[in-house]
Amino acid sequence: MLLENLLAPIAISANGVVTIVVVVVIMLILFASSFRLVTQTKKFVIERLGGYHTTLGVGVHFIIPIIDRVANIVSLKEQVKDFAPQPVITKDNVTMQIDTVVFFSITDPKAYTYGTETPMLAIEKISATTLRNIIGDLDLDQTLTSRDLINTHMRKILDDATDPWGIKVNRVEVKNILPPKDIRDSMEKQMRAERERRQTILIAEGEKRASILRAEGEKESVILRADAYKQEKILHAEGEADAIRKLKEAEALGIGLIKDAKADETVLKIKAFEALAKVADGKSTKLVVPTNITDLASSVMMAAEFAKADPKKTATKTTK
Repeated sequence: MLLENLLAPIAISANGVVTIVVVVVIMLILFASSFRLVTQTKKFVIERLGGYHTTLGVGVHFIIPIIDRVANIVSLKEQVKDFAPQPVITKDNVTMQIDTVVFFSITDPKAYTYGTETPMLAIEKISATTLRNIIGDLDLDQTLTSRDLINTHMRKILDDATDPWGIKVNRVEVKNILPPKDIRDSMEKQMRAERERRQTILIAEGEKRASILRAEGEKESVILRADAYKQEKILHAEGEADAIRKLKEAEALGIGLIKDAKADETVLKIKAFEALAKVADGKSTKLVVPTNITDLASSVMMAAEFAKADPKKTATKTTK
C-alpha cells in the first residue's frame, strides 16, 4: 500500500509527459502541413473559415492550420477537351454527327472555383447547343466546306459564355463531320463522276495540244522546205549568172588578146568560118556562103537571118 502511494505521482508524471509529447508532435505536424509550395503553373485558392481568402502564386506560403484550407488547386496550362459526337440537323434537314475539340486555359482561379459546379460539363453543353445553332443555319454543302466558319463562331460564343467562369477559350476545332451513309455514298459517286470528267477534259486537252503541235511542226516543215527550194533556185541562178559572166569575161579577154596581137585579115577570116560553122550546125538548116568571104559582117547577118527563118520553108526554097 505504501509502495503504491509512492509510485502514484510517478505514474501521473509519466502520463503527463506522454500527453505533452503527443500534443507537441501533433502541433509539429500541423505546423509542417501549414506550408504550401506553389509551382509555376499552379494557383492555390485559399478559404478562411469557409469563405474565400486569397489566391496563392509561385513560392512557399504559410496558412493557418484548421482556420485556412486549400479550396482548389488550379492549373494554368492550356487544356484540351475532346467532346463526344453531337447529332445536329442542317438547314436542308440532313442529320449528321459532329465532334469538336476545345482548347482552353484558366485565367481567373477564383472565378473558376466559384463560378460553376462542373465547368467541363458546362463547356460541353454550351458547345453542343452552339454547334446545333450554327449548323442549323447552314445546308449540307456549306457545313462540309465551312469548317473555319464553324470554328470561329464557336470559339467566339464559347469564349463569351465561359468568361464569367474564369475560362479563356483559345481555339475550337471541328474534328469529324459524319453525314448519313446514303449521303456519303452519293457524295462518293459524285466525286467519282467529277474525277472522270476532269480526266476526260485533261485527255481532250492533251490531244488538242498534240494536234496543235503536229500542225505547227508540219507548218514549220513546209516553210523550211520552201526556204530550201528558194535558196536552191537562188544559188542555181547565181551560179548560172556567174558562169555567163565568166564566159563573157573570157570572150572579152580573147577579143582583147586578138586585138592586142594585131591579128591580120587571114585570122579574122578563119574566125568567121568558125562562127558560120556553129550557126549552121543544124539538121534542116542550109546556108548559102557568099563569094565575097572577106565581108565578114555580111556573112554573119546572112547566117542570122537563116537561123531565124522557118526550117521547113528554108529547106523547100533551097531545094527549088
